[in-house]
Amino acid sequence: MSSFRHAPVLLAEAIDALQIRPDGTYIDCTAGGGGHSAAIASRLTAGGRLIAIDRDPDAIEAAAGAIHDAVVDRRSPLRPRVDMVHAPFSRLSVELHRLGVVPGRVDGLLADLGVSSPQLDRGERGFSFGQDAPLDMRMDPTSGSTAAELLATLDEPELTGLLRRGGEERNARRIARAVVFARGLRPIETTAQLVEVIEGVVGPRRGGRIHPATRAFQALRMAVNDEEGELGALLAQGLGWLRPGGRWAVITFHSGEDRPVKRRFAELARDCVCPPADPICTCDGMARVLLPSPRGVTASPEEVDRNPRARSARLRVAERLEMPDDR
Repeated sequence: MSSFRHAPVLLAEAIDALQIRPDGTYIDCTAGGGGHSAAIASRLTAGGRLIAIDRDPDAIEAAAGAIHDAVVDRRSPLRPRVDMVHAPFSRLSVELHRLGVVPGRVDGLLADLGVSSPQLDRGERGFSFGQDAPLDMRMDPTSGSTAAELLATLDEPELTGLLRRGGEERNARRIARAVVFARGLRPIETTAQLVEVIEGVVGPRRGGRIHPATRAFQALRMAVNDEEGELGALLAQGLGWLRPGGRWAVITFHSGEDRPVKRRFAELARDCVCPPADPICTCDGMARVLLPSPRGVTASPEEVDRNPRARSARLRVAERLEMPDDR
């Protein structure tokens, strides 16, 4: 059994948002440790189907175990169908077509974005500055370039842009310049080496402030995993798979994730996109989704006490409306 253990954030809220039908088809795009997936599977009957997807093979193994535990007490004919898929967001449509899922027939789609607790806690993955480890940061350790390889190849302007976009780092230019100088002396290959460079620019952590390396590590992780591009792919593909009345739920943890989700859902919920000055509508725009909670849902104080990671979490939900082509 995998040691990958992850406390799902906004679990009850996400399950409520999906309005699970026992015989429905649901897709968990971020299976993680299986918390959300197991909760979905436990509510499905023999006619239901769950497709659990993750780009991290350790997460897939853990999710499979959690889902099994959620339905193991049922006789085999009464269990829902479950498919485990190792893939990133960008392959969502490819994998669903491969599995025979019909576009416009999915009842619910869930994505819990960002890095998971096990990925942060396992030092060898290189996501955290809490312990010295190889500077890896790949969510899928079987493919792609590591953070160390990325730091070794980007020039100063590229590094500056990376830190500003992904981490909203105010000291982006100074850190980028320091990284380029430091790697000229020796390769930056571990988390401790990178922290040392950053602290040399902005100083060590003071009081209760966030660690000075937090934003830079976030930005680098997002770049290594192309999280911006992957999220864009998910937001482009998701709606087409939902049936009318189907729910799309996304949990974000920082503004870089939340902004594109909020923007995409707002676009889909808008009727007319003509300029306000136009006297009549000529775009024939129609809202394609309803937003049950336009401002999103945040964690309760009780959940934040149990799991501080939930403090920044926000759940956004869109419900697909029936369109003329659906009739």
